[in-house]
Amino acid sequence: MSERSPAPGGLALVEALVNTLDIESDVDALDTEDARVRFGIGADGLAEARALRESLRATLLAHAAHPPHRPVTPLGDLLAAAPLYLAVDERDGSAALRADDGPLLSRVAGAVAEALVAGTWTRLKACEADTCHWAYYDRSPAGRGRWCSMQVCGARAKMRRYREKAR
Repeated sequence: MSERSPAPGGLALVEALVNTLDIESDVDALDTEDARVRFGIGADGLAEARALRESLRATLLAHAAHPPHRPVTPLGDLLAAAPLYLAVDERDGSAALRADDGPLLSRVAGAVAEALVAGTWTRLKACEADTCHWAYYDRSPAGRGRWCSMQVCGARAKMRRYREKAR
């Protein structure tokens, strides 16, 4: 839906996962083998991936100060089960959270942890439009973006408000 550029770093994975479901058309990309392969999930992991996606969506709605779209398992509960490890380079002592090659849950947990450290986690939001809830990275200076696309969702919302006022 969005014409915005992808989120930075590991948040691109989170954004892409949330955006596998087009709420308006009810098309779920995770129904295709190509999308499942892209996220490294098999048919047996589909229910967990969908639960993670909707929990992420609820969290991204909260980042934009909106209530959850429906009851979901809290993201913290899901991420608590994510196996992560800290790799320390013996030569220089630098450390990095390692989750890149693990299961989807670990890669998402690693992306969230990376974004927390970078201060970018709360900039990943979900569009406020009820028929959309597409994930987008808010690059606005004040961090107050409301829609994934000003040309589509923003324009619809503004036109709706204009028509309500005109009545």
